[in-house]
Amino acid sequence: MIEFETKVRVRYAETDQMGYLHHSNYVTYYEVGRIEMLRWLGLSYGSMEKEYGVIMPVTSLEMRYVRPAFFEDLLTVKVKVKELPRKYFVFEVDIYNEEQKLVNRGKVRLAFVPLSGGSAMNAPEFLLEKLEPFFA
Repeated sequence: MIEFETKVRVRYAETDQMGYLHHSNYVTYYEVGRIEMLRWLGLSYGSMEKEYGVIMPVTSLEMRYVRPAFFEDLLTVKVKVKELPRKYFVFEVDIYNEEQKLVNRGKVRLAFVPLSGGSAMNAPEFLLEKLEPFFA
């Protein structure tokens, strides 16, 4: 299993008129967690596209709002990958506030698709090489 965390501070533009982090921005925070995890593993979305010709579109998203986050809150985005990807790459995400209380929980599933187009494919070997040590 892979576990990774990063911090995100809620910006004013991300809040609604009630001062809450707008619900649509949690999806962006999930993406920040995924991107930073891949960077930590020595990969990037850009290199996956340019060097390997692989994109990862989101195929499903589940989300549960537990408590609100507010402007200037420093949130911890915790990302877990519990299974080595085969056809899909599944990320579980928990977002905590500064008091370590759960704010939001979700799961994102991505497919692997050739940049040139076509159907979904199995997880590419270059990615599996980076992930396998965590699942040995």
